[in-house]
Amino acid sequence: MRMRRFFPVIFLMMAVIPAFAQEVGEGPVEVNYDRPVSYIIGGVTVEGNRAYGAEQIISLSGLRKGSRVTVPSEELSSVTSRLWHQRYFEDVALQIDHLSAEGDSAFFKIVVTERPRVSAWLFTGVKKGEKKELDDRLSLRPGRECSDYVLSTSTDIIKRFYAEKGFLNCKVDVQTQKDSMIRNATRVIFNVDRGEKVRIKDINFYGNDGVKDFTLARAMKKTKSNKFYNFFSSKKFNEKEYPNDKNNMISKFQEAGYRDARIIRDSIYYVEPGRLAIDFEFDQGKKYYFRDITWTGNSVYSTNDLNEILKIKKGDPYDVVTMKHRLSGGGKQTDQDVAKIYRDNGYLFFDINPVELNITGDSVDVEIRVTEGKQATLNNIVINGNDLTSEKVVRRQIFTRPGYLFSQSDFERSIREIASLGQFDPEAIAGEGGYSIIPNQMNNTVDLVYNVTEKPSSQLELSGGWGANTFVASVGVSFNNFSTARMFKGDAWRPVPLGDAQNLSIKLQTNGTYYTSFVFGFTEPWLFGKKPTSLQIQSYYSRQTDSYLAIGVLSNNRVMQVYGFTAGIGNRLKWPDNYFTLYNGLSWQVYDLKNWIDGYFMFNDGRSHNLCYNVSLSRTSTDQMIYPRKGSVFSASLQLTPPYSLFRKKDLGTLDDSGNPVRVANYKDINYDNWTSQQRYKWIEYHKWKVSAETYTRLIGDLVVMTKAQFGYLGYYNRNWGYSPFEGFRVGGDGMSGYDTYGSDIISLRGYDDYSLTPWEATSYNTNGYYAGNVYDKFTLELRYPVILQPQSTIFALAFLEGGNCWSDIKSFNPFRIKRSAGVGVRIFLPMIGLLGLDWGYGFDNPVKGNRSQLHFVIGQQF
Repeated sequence: MRMRRFFPVIFLMMAVIPAFAQEVGEGPVEVNYDRPVSYIIGGVTVEGNRAYGAEQIISLSGLRKGSRVTVPSEELSSVTSRLWHQRYFEDVALQIDHLSAEGDSAFFKIVVTERPRVSAWLFTGVKKGEKKELDDRLSLRPGRECSDYVLSTSTDIIKRFYAEKGFLNCKVDVQTQKDSMIRNATRVIFNVDRGEKVRIKDINFYGNDGVKDFTLARAMKKTKSNKFYNFFSSKKFNEKEYPNDKNNMISKFQEAGYRDARIIRDSIYYVEPGRLAIDFEFDQGKKYYFRDITWTGNSVYSTNDLNEILKIKKGDPYDVVTMKHRLSGGGKQTDQDVAKIYRDNGYLFFDINPVELNITGDSVDVEIRVTEGKQATLNNIVINGNDLTSEKVVRRQIFTRPGYLFSQSDFERSIREIASLGQFDPEAIAGEGGYSIIPNQMNNTVDLVYNVTEKPSSQLELSGGWGANTFVASVGVSFNNFSTARMFKGDAWRPVPLGDAQNLSIKLQTNGTYYTSFVFGFTEPWLFGKKPTSLQIQSYYSRQTDSYLAIGVLSNNRVMQVYGFTAGIGNRLKWPDNYFTLYNGLSWQVYDLKNWIDGYFMFNDGRSHNLCYNVSLSRTSTDQMIYPRKGSVFSASLQLTPPYSLFRKKDLGTLDDSGNPVRVANYKDINYDNWTSQQRYKWIEYHKWKVSAETYTRLIGDLVVMTKAQFGYLGYYNRNWGYSPFEGFRVGGDGMSGYDTYGSDIISLRGYDDYSLTPWEATSYNTNGYYAGNVYDKFTLELRYPVILQPQSTIFALAFLEGGNCWSDIKSFNPFRIKRSAGVGVRIFLPMIGLLGLDWGYGFDNPVKGNRSQLHFVIGQQF
């Protein structure tokens, strides 16, 4: 192409101008380079253009009708230069079409040859998933011009893309093919040969006497050798992260006191095909120590207070990295840092700068200069993105209010509360772009912006499942963002009024004549809308028969009905801190048994009432609900009934001569052996204690370890009366019965059959015995890693170690005599369905031979 030799073409073009001049008057127009002539531009036309309009090209040229130009001149040379640099054309020429009759005006013609347009960008040697990523990076669209620049930059992007994946020897061959179907169009094909993935085999360190090889190796985040402790890390060479990893190693020297450490040589070479080795040679210099540390500019906090946070004494190694973290926070988290305590007190414009005053021998004097500034007051609190959820729902969750002093802790807590609300994407609010701090130092104020992203939170359940030897169908709906305040607004029913973060749930389960259950629940998280006081209401009914036991026969001879109502109030506390919640509730429940099946409870016939008071204290400080990375959850609860037996004065099982119950002087004198089940358990009594604690700790990236411990105990008031027939524990299996059940707490322990770890005892009211789990403990260690963290779905894989057991009496309880298991699993959270999961567990102490391996399906719970 002629325009590749740009400047020679310019001069050539100017030389041929006379050849294109038209005759005016009696002779042709002559261009004399020794005597340039000034003309008025009479007009400009374009020739050869197809894709671009003439007016667009004329505008780019800079030629304007009525303006004056000199022929020849540098000004005209710049016209072709401007058009050429647009990279739209293969060739550009400027001609004088003709002169005016008077000879003072010149009419110019721009002659262009457009580059061919690309009808298709194609790849070979690229996987389907990689093609999508490449399309996003290249942003190549059909119809774009085909230029050497585009092809060259695209080739570089493709090579960098594969280099990041470890294919350092990737080759890209670009071919163009004329498209016979489209005029002046071409097809571009990138032939990609990724080559063999290059991995790091060995990393060698030299000159690091003061820092161990292992410490340096672990300091590098992306550059990993083929050592056993890097088993879960990628060994590919990441050229982009390589400089950062070198800086990380220098930081380790500085933490050890080697202030002047540097890398004097790093060599990368192949030791075998596809395998690299890297040699690092260090000059660590001498080791330095802190001597005198002084503070200047601090008036809010005393020097002693600041030294308590700094935790550096005279004679400590000169660790610059840790000193900066304790002064300004950062990547190495500590309990507290100087900047944070100032910003928690409103000093947003605070600044701190450590300065080396004097270096004598191996000792360093440091002066820490503090600029406190003035306290910043919160001005505007802006919430963006809440298209469905009412703004008041978000505002009542946050701890930042206009007029308050700025507090870093309150700001971070507000982000955590929004993330845990359940109505917004927790990854978006906690990530980049999820919030903004906009300071205004002129008037000492600050604006805060919370950018939320709505996500579906209501759930519709239409499912069928197998449990307890029967098929159960479930139909349910849970509106987790319901609004009673908007119920009387016609336009709010789409399909129901939403926006106030209330929960309204209705669920029906049935398999026909065998089992039917109905549950209705409502939760208002902010009663009266002013304080974080929640109201929880639930009513339920279930009916279960033995119809499935007789094939083809609907006997209905055995029936268990349970119905009840629960109401409670939850209050967020201010002490010990505002992560605590206290719940108080009352519930009434009726168990109605008719010739019920052996093995479930202590008796098979009769009606029992359960009137109890519930109190629980819980503390939740996790950063979000679905996939927490840090924080903890603690709960302790007590459920108790009135101690009816302690006030009894009649022995219904012992009659006097008149046939009336014998009166006793003390409740301890009552003999319950002669009582019927209906007499003894008409009003059940118990006290039930449960404690649970779980923690979440981020290890590397999004890899999280979860630890959990649980304990439960069902106690009695009167030893003669004994344990309650209801409210015990059944341990073992996946924690699901296949349907909503009442009367027992179902405790999962993966790797074992359902209820297989629950003791079995006999009773005079139940000839075959019953599950008698009155005490249990359970311990879980779980390693989690996310696969997808998106508003539409959350998927994470896990590996677990688990142990627990169940006892019939507190006297036999031994917290260390547990049944152990291990396994792997996966969890999938879909907003419209909830949490689903599948686990495989292996029970090391399974009492059933040959049945140690178990698959568990999980719905709506986390272990």
